[in-house]
Amino acid sequence: MAQIEVRNLSIEYRLPKGEGTFTAVDSVSLDIEAGEFVTIVGSSGCGKSTLLLAIAGLVPIADGTLTIDGDAVEGPGPNRSVVFQEASLLPWKTVLGNVRFGLEMRRWRQGDLSKRAMQYINLVGLGSFADYHPHQLSGGMRQRVNIARALAVDPAVLLMDEPFGALDAQTREVMGDELLRIWERDRKTALFVTHDIDEAIFLADKVVVMGRNPGHIKDVIKVDLPRPRRGEMLDSDAFAEYRRRLRAHLAADMATMHLVREAV
Repeated sequence: MAQIEVRNLSIEYRLPKGEGTFTAVDSVSLDIEAGEFVTIVGSSGCGKSTLLLAIAGLVPIADGTLTIDGDAVEGPGPNRSVVFQEASLLPWKTVLGNVRFGLEMRRWRQGDLSKRAMQYINLVGLGSFADYHPHQLSGGMRQRVNIARALAVDPAVLLMDEPFGALDAQTREVMGDELLRIWERDRKTALFVTHDIDEAIFLADKVVVMGRNPGHIKDVIKVDLPRPRRGEMLDSDAFAEYRRRLRAHLAADMATMHLVREAV
């Protein structure tokens, strides 16, 4: 049994003024094994973030089933942590205070909270910044704090919704390397939403490609590249073939969008 099982999942939103419903995700089925790093790509509006938020328990499902370790997802739970695109740090707390706060919110009672928080602050390379406040940090550093806070509570599943989307290209590449270094430590099950094709391939054991109108899974591509991953992989023939395959999917989706617009 896969750790995360999604079966014929549909998600709907109510339209304003009683105008019915909008289907964001339709009949999606997906298995994610324990310890896998899975990325989701697709054009804007294809439902990739909606699917992740449903797994987080933050969005209700209209139909189908969604389980983690055999238990139905009925809301947020301590077995999941979420990292969003914007670093949602408390500005009046230090780096240590923010990571410790995550443990306090989960009512963590296993030992010294500050000691545990510092373990994860050190893991993301910010040990010398523990007493800094968010406004004193760069965007990449703030996201490292976010990741430290998410990991400190020891979730079974780490969910990331475009966590590097607001960063510049160079910082984004560095953060990808850092995330894999951290992930290699204990291989948490990870689900990562991104618009960036290279990022999706570089991070993943498999890439889920979603299409839109309504959101659905077009393909699941197993990435058979050795770990640990290195930046020079992006120049390899094998990587180029994965890139070509993903671009073909996304180009087809964009072509469909243009045809629909012309028909309207």
